[in-house]
Amino acid sequence: MKERLAPLAGIRVLDLSRVLAGPWCTQNLADLGADVIKVERPGTGDDTRSWGPPFLKDQDGNETTESAYYLSTNRNKRSVAIDFSKPEGAELVREMAKHCDILVENFKVGGLKKYGLDYDSLKEINPRLIYCSITGFGQTGPLASLPGYDFMIQGMGGLMSITGERDDLPGGGPQKAGVAVTDVITGMYATVAVLGALHERHRSNRGQYIDLALLDSHIAMLANQNLNYMTSGVAPKRYGNAHQNIVPYQVFEVSDGHMIVAVGNDGQFRAYCGVLERPDLGENPKYATNSQRLQHRDELVPLLADIMKTKPREYWIEQLQAVGVPCGPINNLDEVFAHPQVKAREVWRNIPHPVAGTAPTAANPIRFSDTPIQYRMAPPLLGEHTDEVLAELGLSLPQASE
Repeated sequence: MKERLAPLAGIRVLDLSRVLAGPWCTQNLADLGADVIKVERPGTGDDTRSWGPPFLKDQDGNETTESAYYLSTNRNKRSVAIDFSKPEGAELVREMAKHCDILVENFKVGGLKKYGLDYDSLKEINPRLIYCSITGFGQTGPLASLPGYDFMIQGMGGLMSITGERDDLPGGGPQKAGVAVTDVITGMYATVAVLGALHERHRSNRGQYIDLALLDSHIAMLANQNLNYMTSGVAPKRYGNAHQNIVPYQVFEVSDGHMIVAVGNDGQFRAYCGVLERPDLGENPKYATNSQRLQHRDELVPLLADIMKTKPREYWIEQLQAVGVPCGPINNLDEVFAHPQVKAREVWRNIPHPVAGTAPTAANPIRFSDTPIQYRMAPPLLGEHTDEVLAELGLSLPQASE
């Protein structure tokens, strides 16, 4: 048999997005084998190129202009520098769109219409184009015209109301996530939406428009917390490193630091109590079921916490894993990338880079059996592929006027 091609081999993506949500989507598409053409503003490019330090260092140890933030979300793409705020640049991008299957953008609502790069304009010249718009609040509603940023959406969309220590404990109050989770999850939903539209196009031979909002995606991400509220009418509160629906499922202090115990069912709780040498707690009617443990959380957890403090982390992890109780350490990124499991999965990858020699990247978690993800190209230098891409499409940059 011939070698199988990457899942999206032959698909061309015009990437007019920048920062994180849009580029996260297009990096996924690029990892799946699509030819992603990143159109950037000449001179400055994607905003995140300058979001540092840290910056990638060249082979002599000097800082480049490629920030770590930019590197995190732009591998396997080609960069074309075109100023489409000028008529000739906009016309060039329109010509490029004729040759593309997918377009991803994250401009404000209506922001590309003045350049003739909105969906209504481009579908006239390419009816098969799948056009994905990512905005803060979507194309409709009273806030549609406003910009949206991950941090403000984490607050507005409810995540910060359930993240952070309990209000009645020291350090209580709202807390954002340590990663821009709204942008990342929106990028993931955008990926799913684009692939769904691409599959549908096989039947209809028509493209379509995708309206994706940070706020919508963020609320969808709240999963069981949404349903906790929707079925009870009671808004969930912050529980710090504990769980609203499961006990014990939290961080515990141990004699040499902290660790996580994540008891998922009543059998695991009895096994946990056995390791703690308190089997009576597992059999006690007040604690025997998860519903009872939730009801008596404030009584039970201090008992468990006092026992956990008596021994070190590795002791507890070894003993609990031996009886099937989910548990684990709280690692910093040094410890994450040094972990044997992470090394075995080859999560740290290095890609050839024209200035630095190599650039690091965190592996895509998708593992195909027959068409593995290929780490073909490091995140591109600004405009690195302008001539190459335009030549392939039979196009060229407009000549500067005299």
